Amino acid sequence: MTPGARVAAAIEILDMIHDGQAVEKSLTAWARRSRFAGSKDRAAVRDHVFDTVRNWRADAVRGGNGTGRGRMIGRLRALNMDIDALFHGEGHSPEPLTDEEKVAGQGPTEQADVWNMPDWILPELERSLGESAADTAVMLQSRAPITLRVNLGKCNISQAAADLAEIGIETQANPVCSTALSITAGERKLRNSPAYLEGWVELQDASSQAIVADLPEAEKILDYCAGGGGKALALAAQGRKVIAHDINFDRMMDIPARAERAGTSIKLLATDMIKAEGLFDLVLVDAPCTGSGAWRRSPEGKWALTEERLAELTVVQDSILDETVQYVSQGGTLVFGTCSVFKCENEDRISAFLARHSGWKCVKQTRLDVSEMADGFFAAHLKRE
Repeated sequence: MTPGARVAAAIEILDMIHDGQAVEKSLTAWARRSRFAGSKDRAAVRDHVFDTVRNWRADAVRGGNGTGRGRMIGRLRALNMDIDALFHGEGHSPEPLTDEEKVAGQGPTEQADVWNMPDWILPELERSLGESAADTAVMLQSRAPITLRVNLGKCNISQAAADLAEIGIETQANPVCSTALSITAGERKLRNSPAYLEGWVELQDASSQAIVADLPEAEKILDYCAGGGGKALALAAQGRKVIAHDINFDRMMDIPARAERAGTSIKLLATDMIKAEGLFDLVLVDAPCTGSGAWRRSPEGKWALTEERLAELTVVQDSILDETVQYVSQGGTLVFGTCSVFKCENEDRISAFLARHSGWKCVKQTRLDVSEMADGFFAAHLKRE
């Protein structure tokens, strides 16, 4: 595919998204219709689409309208690219810009357009982040870093970096966590690399790694909302005994294979099996949330989120905290975390928990900001007195 044809494909997909279809579903539907597209073509089209979804409002303003074509014009204008070199109507490229399109559009000036956020989110973002709200909103418009966790049970940082470099994967140390390496080039070679296949490295955001590295010592750990198992695997790599649980057991199905590759083992538990294990010194709750700290990775999340859904999530978070109290031993620790930047999902939930439960105190709260090196994350350590 030519560069112009890739832009035309992105426009087609963006129109599907504009009509209400999910991003991944739109990309998959296009790929199935476009067997001719190679892996580099699909990657380039995907980048166009995700970059535009991250900048959904601003690109519509820059391009003069909210169609896929208008937004793609806006994206190229934001990048100061030669639009005429891509919109020329030849070789499956989009048709040239009309006279109206050439003069339509302007730089975004309204706060919600500049921040690329729904209007209703702005007050909560400002309440949560204060002076850093604007910087965070802008940061969420760029691509997320691709970060690895080095399995220190199998190698050290320099060995992993050298092994990856041999096949063209360039990395740099990530200051957010000592086990983290950020990929700077060659990321598409990772899945077939010896370092990945032999369990030397796993994909995991640096903030997520830092939250795990900061967990207190404990003989017996329950990862209550384990999902795909990233944090449970990181705990097991430290030599800790960890048991993984998720309300949807199927979400954990990949954990055994990932643990075996890493040279560890993790026991999986369904909800009705937890009590039989007795009490835990540490219960980790990586709660369901808006994912606002990771919206670079799932940008449609900020456009799909509603005030009603945010309120529902806070209720879910409270109920999970109340449920997990029963699994914590005397003197044990309940750690609540989210990949959200919103106070209503973080500090407010901890205050509400302490108001409902006597005999507990918050001994530590950590906020990790959205940055060039990591996603936004929050964690609070609740100690049973």
